[in-house]
Amino acid sequence: MNRIVSLFQRQPHQNLNVYFTAGFPHLTDTRRILQALQEAGADLVEIGMPYSDPVADGETIQQSNQQALQNGMTLRVLFEQLRGMRSEITLPVLLMGYINPVIQYGVEQFCADCAEVGVDGLILPDMPTDVYLDEYKAIFDRYGLLNTFLITPQTSESRIRQIDQASEGFIYMVSSASVTGAQTGVTSDMEAYFERVNQMNLRNPRLIGFGIKDRETFQKACQHASGAIIGSAFIRVLQQSKDLETDIKNYICSVK
Repeated sequence: MNRIVSLFQRQPHQNLNVYFTAGFPHLTDTRRILQALQEAGADLVEIGMPYSDPVADGETIQQSNQQALQNGMTLRVLFEQLRGMRSEITLPVLLMGYINPVIQYGVEQFCADCAEVGVDGLILPDMPTDVYLDEYKAIFDRYGLLNTFLITPQTSESRIRQIDQASEGFIYMVSSASVTGAQTGVTSDMEAYFERVNQMNLRNPRLIGFGIKDRETFQKACQHASGAIIGSAFIRVLQQSKDLETDIKNYICSVK
């Protein structure tokens, strides 16, 4: 069974998903951060694939992408860094990024390399649902990779249901129509949106992202979903860190 599916079956609530950019702050930090997140108590991890034009991301994650690229991070380097990770990493691991670098790499080869190193799923926000179903789902399935779609407050009920049918694992529930890092908390409008989606009785669990940064916002999100995703706030921890392992442990413990 896929590790993502297994996680939500075993632990349907209070799941913390943490995003970080591969190759940031330093090129060789990827495995170190992944190990520290596991030891600190994260439940699953998204590793960002750096891209030169991350249009859905705010300034914090954009800067981490630029720094990682300057450090020399590429998809080939990332796969080399992740090779053998399953000897020590038991958490579900997803790769998150934009579809263009995946196409340039070769979708089949990319999926094969994901499977080889033990990646469980992908989040490609700019990949249309119909393109996934028509062109890529069979390839993803062949290599045991789950694809995660995003919904927003503007997503129609019919499209949410379509995404729910096309998804396995979880749905990424974007809290607001903004870029990453722009929100500072959970508003009443967001809560109304969360409740509206809850009443749809979707088959997939949801994780809430954008605006989650501390224990208060994490707990608020967990009232409406199976957990939450922290990205920009964690990148800021890495930016300011003097001791990665200690600072990661302290931050994750402060959230959970």
